[in-house]
Amino acid sequence: MPKFTIIVLDSVGVGELPDAAEFGDAGTNTLKHVDEFRGGLNIPNLKRLGIYNIQGTGLAPVENPIGCFGKAAEIGKAKDTTNGHFEIAGLTVKTPFKVFGESFPPRIIEELERRIGTKVIGNYPASGTEIIKVLGDEHVKTGYPIVYLSADSLMQIAMHESIIPLERQYEICQIARELLTGDDTVSRVICRPFTGESGNYYRTENRKDFSVDPPGVTVLDLLSENGKDVIGVGKIEDIFNRRGLTQINHTKNNREGIQATLDYLKTGFDGLLFVNLVDFDMLYGHRNNPEGYAEALEYFDSFVPDMIDLLEEEDILLITADHGCDPTTPGTDHTREYIPIIVYGKQLKAGTDLGIRSTFSDIAATAAEYFGVEFQAGTSFLKEMER
Repeated sequence: MPKFTIIVLDSVGVGELPDAAEFGDAGTNTLKHVDEFRGGLNIPNLKRLGIYNIQGTGLAPVENPIGCFGKAAEIGKAKDTTNGHFEIAGLTVKTPFKVFGESFPPRIIEELERRIGTKVIGNYPASGTEIIKVLGDEHVKTGYPIVYLSADSLMQIAMHESIIPLERQYEICQIARELLTGDDTVSRVICRPFTGESGNYYRTENRKDFSVDPPGVTVLDLLSENGKDVIGVGKIEDIFNRRGLTQINHTKNNREGIQATLDYLKTGFDGLLFVNLVDFDMLYGHRNNPEGYAEALEYFDSFVPDMIDLLEEEDILLITADHGCDPTTPGTDHTREYIPIIVYGKQLKAGTDLGIRSTFSDIAATAAEYFGVEFQAGTSFLKEMER
């Protein structure tokens, strides 16, 4: 039972894309800037695989890396989680999802209020941790959900778990998801539960994403239709709206996600394991916390040898990202960057430079070829890695 594992280090970009300036992201480089802030990251295992050997990272390469390495550009004109994961899975969204900018218009807010039976507050761009500081007391007093925006295609709704029960929070966000369709389609509605008291509100790990249904075929669909296991760990189920998945493990943080990955590699499966590790982005990138970002990378790195040891002779482990979120920049939004492609397998040719791939979809094409499934998106690099 050959196994192909994709681990998305959410937001660990490796340098600005050529069009980054159009997104306000000129000069961004998540991995390099976190390394510089740390005075040198302690990630010997990722380095040994070749992450610092990727062209243009500005980081010191190692001699004789044991993995294959490269980076990929995003064809889709976006820098968000949904577009990034869709393209990794072989689906490029040609028309970007709606970004509302400074506020949602009255026609949307008023209809949302009508459908959920209460007013909402906020409706401006904000950091999620900051807006609950500003509006948390008003929310607790009135019970009005806090709606806010970012530079990405999102509606985020924050609600206190003691004021609005979680199940009702999810219902409210599902209603918003159903409302934001057609010309108003956003990539995700994110439920952002929080708790605590005045002056000490904090978000919980009960976040839930409500994504659009993939508007086309992905490699997940093809593999599951061909009888393969397709296992989603972390928020993969939310991103793909459960489509194409045969098994779901909704881990809430990096620690749980890494442990689930190790467990699946131990017990075995026949197909694709698709993992998202969210803490890099959610806890550190968006909060401009390069120190926490560095520690999270070092924590993940410490488990890489265990993952490698669990691989069977034909298995492949691929480590990548979905966009950047440079925590050293003034803003708190995602950054338009290349994503790393780090691949290891006992039968692969160590030190293979995969170069600069023109689309994230090359990852899907490689997985499809590995399983002998025909797929029309991207260009596989499987043969480039073969001995």
